[in-house]
Amino acid sequence: MLAGQRILLVIGGGIAAYKSLDLIRKLRARGATVTPVLTAAAEEFVTALSVASLAGEKVYRALFDLTDEAEMGHIQLSRAADLVVVAPATADLLAKMAQGLANDLASTLLLATDKPVLVAPAMNVRMWLHPATQRNVMTLQKDGIGFVGPLDGDMACGEVGPGRMAEPLAIVEAIAAALGAGPLAGRRVLVTSGPTHEPIDPVRYIANRSSGAQGSAIARALAALGAEVVFVTGPALAARPRGVTVIEVETAREMAAAVAEAMPVDAAIFAAAVADWRVTKAKGQKIKKDVKGSLPQLQFAENPDILARTAQMKKGRPDLVVGFAAETDDVVKNAAAKRLRKGCDWIIANDVRPETGIMGGQENAVTVITETGVDVWPRMDKERVAAKLAEKIAACLRGDQ
Repeated sequence: MLAGQRILLVIGGGIAAYKSLDLIRKLRARGATVTPVLTAAAEEFVTALSVASLAGEKVYRALFDLTDEAEMGHIQLSRAADLVVVAPATADLLAKMAQGLANDLASTLLLATDKPVLVAPAMNVRMWLHPATQRNVMTLQKDGIGFVGPLDGDMACGEVGPGRMAEPLAIVEAIAAALGAGPLAGRRVLVTSGPTHEPIDPVRYIANRSSGAQGSAIARALAALGAEVVFVTGPALAARPRGVTVIEVETAREMAAAVAEAMPVDAAIFAAAVADWRVTKAKGQKIKKDVKGSLPQLQFAENPDILARTAQMKKGRPDLVVGFAAETDDVVKNAAAKRLRKGCDWIIANDVRPETGIMGGQENAVTVITETGVDVWPRMDKERVAAKLAEKIAACLRGDQ
């Protein structure tokens, strides 16, 4: 998968630095050469000996090493790799990269390199959400820096939220994708996500509680495996995935048009919670409350069935069509019936009763229903669900299942 690829790995200072050891092991197991660079702060969490032992290479630590700098070693390091990876990428490292600072070996390498750079951020949730960090992230994205993560979840500091470093396997997949070596390289995949808003008048609409988090996670996971992802999203709360084509829509009819425009694709994943009905005559002005207390009369029409339309295409149908079924009772029975009714290949079913906390939450518990059977997955965070589903999709498109 990564045979012969040369990775320059910059390890930043933070508790997540311990994951870099597993990352090195996974990269070498896939045939990559890993040249490690430790920041001074990273040495507070992992030792140069442990890193060197796993990498099988010299560990670089200081900018002013006389032996190496006699031949401008930092320039050679920055140019010899196929990809520069920063994991963990601390708030400090991201700030230095965004501002073009070069006061130690790591930041100097990152400024001097002419190779693509991929970062895996890891920091406290407040640090990640701070406007300064978000400005730096936007700057780096505009500069073409690739990102993998961060994830939501519990942190070593006891807080909960975005800031956890992506798992080593996800970083490996992102590295493979950045090098054009992912299992979905050359594949085009459509993902729909979020709710749709069906207007009643200019200030009111019909919607549901979908946050779009699962759809965004799926798009990220597919892109990490090398896919070209077209992401069609309703007005969701979740952050839009990076490195994909994002198409913003509001209504079901707009989503249907965007899906049709995105064809052809190799696979279509319909994670959006599309409104089944719309108001036939949405008002152009706000509906005023009647002084007599009479209620407005709304007439409804059925929205286009985007999943069924795609699954039942006579020409140009995707090789794999995956639907989602959010159910509150008889989950497997209702989802299995939906798969047959719609004509899709797989249905991802989940129980969205309020007490599960799944709709709008950070975790999901899904059941994958295919023609060959039912596979119940344990409850896990939505990023892990996405990663597992992306691998299953890749295996299917390869013909492995």
